[in-house]
Amino acid sequence: MKDEKAIVEIIREYGRATAKFGTFATAHEGYAVILEELDELWDAIKDKSKGPKEMKEEAIQVGAMALRFLVDCIPED
Repeated sequence: MKDEKAIVEIIREYGRATAKFGTFATAHEGYAVILEELDELWDAIKDKSKGPKEMKEEAIQVGAMALRFLVDCIPED
């Protein structure tokens, strides 16, 4: 996957998740959601029945939640 395509996928998932769930209320919530998505990625990596498609989907979600954290929880300079 080219980096531009990966970024587009992350931004698309960011928009979908934000529309569905709203913004993170606190940094603690943001961290918890990132950790949950990271755990799901790790599970997909360890599960021999999962393939690149599942790992890609989870990695996109990790990136999208990290973007949400930056947007929702970090004040602008």
